Amino acid sequence: MELVTDERGGVTVVRDGHPQSYVQPDDPQLLVFEYVQHLALALDALAPAGRLGVTHIGGAGLTLARYVEHTRPGSPQIVLEPDVELTEVVRRELPLPRGHRIRVRPVDGAAGVGGLKDASADVVVLDAYDEGRVPADLTSATFAASAARVLRPGGLLLMNLADEPGLRYVARVVATLLPAFPSVAAVTLQEVLKGKRYGNVVLVASAAPLDVDELRRRAARADFPTGVLGAAELTRRARSATPFDEVGEPSPAPPDPGRWRLR
Repeated sequence: MELVTDERGGVTVVRDGHPQSYVQPDDPQLLVFEYVQHLALALDALAPAGRLGVTHIGGAGLTLARYVEHTRPGSPQIVLEPDVELTEVVRRELPLPRGHRIRVRPVDGAAGVGGLKDASADVVVLDAYDEGRVPADLTSATFAASAARVLRPGGLLLMNLADEPGLRYVARVVATLLPAFPSVAAVTLQEVLKGKRYGNVVLVASAAPLDVDELRRRAARADFPTGVLGAAELTRRARSATPFDEVGEPSPAPPDPGRWRLR
């Protein structure tokens, strides 16, 4: 694990040879990675105003947790991050703001979610990778049931996934989620949506109806050319996909990490 500082004073957290987070301590709203912008976009578009109870699965540099604290001060947030050494380095080198309510628990995502109270979060954010892949147990049927149990009525599940052209893995995740989360949408770069390359896809799921029109309005103003798939298209794709069982499956392996791009 290493921290790489750039000329703007921002820091990239690199783990397993893959960039995990970008943090600009003086500007929590500077979100450099496309998928982090998409997570924030979905949260801002669909979550109610004011403080939110957010559970993050995966911490790294705590970029999105810092963003939530900055835009919704005082929000109680739990971060499930098993890498104790990483958390210690981030806290030391990239201190969190005073008065924050971000609590990091040294536990892996599946076990951590399983230990949370019923209806204890407004938003659950999955952004966890191991050697560049989403761990199998975080897309399993067991995880879907745990996330549904932890969310309050109308709560949001945001998942940062990664997939190859065709988005067959994403379709299997959607098929796994639909019994508990009948409302789904996906936010991703247009070039990923058009099947031009491997890339990140932010899946948005809820038991309550999603305002996809608002999601599309926000996506149209994004820094990067961004598209949105609504429930009808995702459900169509999921019909021909096999849901994951209690074990799940890791996301497809990424290409050479040198191809990750920063703005």
